[in-house]
Amino acid sequence: MSEKTSGNARRKAAVGLVVTVLLTSFVAATYGFGFYLFAQIVTDMRKDLGFGYTVVGTITAAGQLGFLLFALLGTWLSTRIGGGQVVIGSVGLCGLCLVLLPVTDSIVVIGILLAILGGTAASVYVPLVEIVGRVIDYRHRGKVLGLVSSGTSYGVFVNSLLVPSFVQHDNWRGLWYSVGAGTLMVTAVATFTFFRLGLFRSEEPAPDQPESGAPARNTSARAGWRMVLVRWVVIIWTMKFLNGFACMPFQNYLSPYLREGLGFHIEFAAQVWGTIGVIGMFAGFAVGWLSDRIGVRASLVICYTLFFTSAVLLVVAPVGFLPMVSGVLFALAFYPIYGLVPAYVSKSVSGAAATVIFGVTNVTQGVGGILGNYTAGLLKNLTGSFMWYYVVIAVATVVLGTLTLRLPREGSPESAIGKETPTPDLPKDVAHATG
Repeated sequence: MSEKTSGNARRKAAVGLVVTVLLTSFVAATYGFGFYLFAQIVTDMRKDLGFGYTVVGTITAAGQLGFLLFALLGTWLSTRIGGGQVVIGSVGLCGLCLVLLPVTDSIVVIGILLAILGGTAASVYVPLVEIVGRVIDYRHRGKVLGLVSSGTSYGVFVNSLLVPSFVQHDNWRGLWYSVGAGTLMVTAVATFTFFRLGLFRSEEPAPDQPESGAPARNTSARAGWRMVLVRWVVIIWTMKFLNGFACMPFQNYLSPYLREGLGFHIEFAAQVWGTIGVIGMFAGFAVGWLSDRIGVRASLVICYTLFFTSAVLLVVAPVGFLPMVSGVLFALAFYPIYGLVPAYVSKSVSGAAATVIFGVTNVTQGVGGILGNYTAGLLKNLTGSFMWYYVVIAVATVVLGTLTLRLPREGSPESAIGKETPTPDLPKDVAHATG
């Protein structure tokens, strides 16, 4: 009996490892290739196709719009056809767009394909909490989602290896073909794997019971939509909005602030960026591992403390080597944050309800990012410096830390859907959602 139990444990660990690698590769492809490759080779594409920076700005905005639309669409589809189907469909669509993009010289068609690529980054991410909840043990979800959240870094790292060899031969089209073919190959492997593991089936997994005496949870999509009535869910949605408002502009305006505002050489700015990318490859897993031991809330507080210190350094002491220290602190906080929030959701609720809750967080994050980038540009125009937005970021991190402390402990009865037994005269979903 013990040999059988040991064999099942090894099989479950192997399945968890395979699924973790696949999910990380999905994020690497949709974010690293789809979202950021254009930014790395836009100069070469402009030289060949002859479009201006107004077009670049329009395409970037279209990508953000695609992210928002697909976050909503992915949430809706996941609750109807299943998270496994949405994930595979999203990464497959990403690979198809990557392959089709270099076929045309039309900047309009390229812009549409890039907008769709921006959308697949959202729709591939939405169902992750459902899939992780079905495959990964409760005690390992923090580290797994932390590693998955670092997938962007792996994608950007692969880009940094591929870009020079293709661009120096004026072969930017071949680069798109290569990453597209690689993404389609991963999609084929993942489709077979998901089918064998039964992840295309819509049956709900057995509910998690991390604590003795914890109530059974309602995992339906209807209960998930009614989570707007639950305090911790509203807090999570607010936190994701502020994450987008603070984190995205911090990253987007860091290089211009260092070079134009503080007068640092381009080589130093590149070193800061390179350091952020390397640390990001490991930070998500490391902090996720820590969260499985000390709790998601405590890990989030640590990340927001690092984020606050990073922003403050760029405001009060942006001299010498300190901007590099700021970049290190930012990398240690930035990538883990995007794994810790879904880890909290996956440890508090499962199934379609988790997909709905996490899907809405992607929408609020996207809105926050758009508003944050606009506000940062507006403050730069009004004050002549990016510094004041880093002041805003520091304030936002204090608010985020405070909100984190207001969350119930993940997996506790206070964070579960359906704390109370539903009354006979109420529909089951309603009673659970309002409990």
